[in-house]
Amino acid sequence: MAIFARLAGRAVAGAVVLALSPVLGLATLAGMAMVGVEPTAFAVTGLAVFASMFFLGLLLCVPRPRVAWGRWLRAMVILGVEATVVWHASVATLRPAPSPAPPAPVAGQREWRLPTGSELAYVRLAPKRVTRPDPVVFLHGGPGVADLAASSAFFGKLAANGYQVYVYDQLGAGRSARLRDPRGYGLTRDVADLEAIRHAVGARRLNLIAQDYGAQLAAAYLAAHPDRVARAVLSSPAGLSPAGPWSSQASPAGPSQGAPAWEPQEREADGKVDVVAMFGRDGTPDPRLLAVSTLLRVDPRAAHAFAGDRELDAYLDLVRQAAPRPCPAAATGSGGYVGLTGRPAPGSLRLSLAKVTAPVLIVKSQCDEQSWASAMDFRRSLPSATLAYLDRGTYRSEAYLGLLRAFLSGRPVPAYEGQGEPSGYRGPA
Repeated sequence: MAIFARLAGRAVAGAVVLALSPVLGLATLAGMAMVGVEPTAFAVTGLAVFASMFFLGLLLCVPRPRVAWGRWLRAMVILGVEATVVWHASVATLRPAPSPAPPAPVAGQREWRLPTGSELAYVRLAPKRVTRPDPVVFLHGGPGVADLAASSAFFGKLAANGYQVYVYDQLGAGRSARLRDPRGYGLTRDVADLEAIRHAVGARRLNLIAQDYGAQLAAAYLAAHPDRVARAVLSSPAGLSPAGPWSSQASPAGPSQGAPAWEPQEREADGKVDVVAMFGRDGTPDPRLLAVSTLLRVDPRAAHAFAGDRELDAYLDLVRQAAPRPCPAAATGSGGYVGLTGRPAPGSLRLSLAKVTAPVLIVKSQCDEQSWASAMDFRRSLPSATLAYLDRGTYRSEAYLGLLRAFLSGRPVPAYEGQGEPSGYRGPA
């Protein structure tokens, strides 16, 4: 009985050490990154600690036989398992995932080099004769999910109504420039970029059409520059509540005060809670993605040096494509690191929105990616807002385009007066 208890105790201790070995390896990796060690060095050091602890766990789990041939067999088994596991972990950690080539330019693509330091890809569509003084600017969602080609093709149709139309990829997404330090992304930077865009196009006011996260950006811009918005359309809005696994605490109403703090938290994305960079394509833990996730929590610059933009872009594209959706959707040009940067809305944003007088249209469709409660939150926060419901069509349909044309021209649009979800609504509550 005593022998059995001793063997059971060793097995339990060994299992605990085996379970802790990846944790200790990641902790070592993070600690080395924090003191400024190069990516290859901190990765190898973390793997060495993992290998040592894993070997110790195997020694504890497998009892030492008394006979000589048994001890030799034990040693071969332990070394074989150790070599196999460590080899696969090392290859998976050190070898970058295949990265796609940068997206090709779209027709009519140009570039803004803004005073904020941002370099943004955009497309301008305009009629032969501009009859509307306030241009239309489209703000895509995500953060970081851009589709410059499809968005410019659809919203460019508004040029037939006399508007200049600008569609651009926000900083860190699609065909726009990326930052070496991911801490530079955030709502404050996006608001500053949008104001710089207004100056660049020479407009006194802008008509904003925003979707998903773009609605939060539009709301923050309205709060910071209420007199610079002629009209705003918030389609499938999300973002008045904090979101994102790493939250920037900078306020969108003013300049950033130093680097924002990043704090790990879960976020609900694409219809499910997605702990970003924790699991591989097949749902099993991926050592490289675990390393990136750990580094993002301690030093985003080290994470960026370890795994580049294109690699993370490709992974997040796969995550979004695999996630269950209530509606068919196809967005390209994801931004990896900008997509991981949280955009928490400060409490003061709602107070600022209560003073907005510019006409605002909130649009929800029958098949919607964002929650109904989020749209209600925007409607309560914006006294000048009207809620419209598309019982047919999507945000790329002629019905939606007709709604935009009516609202932008000042014609009345059918308002949805209810508080609850309409019959037939398919989307999150």
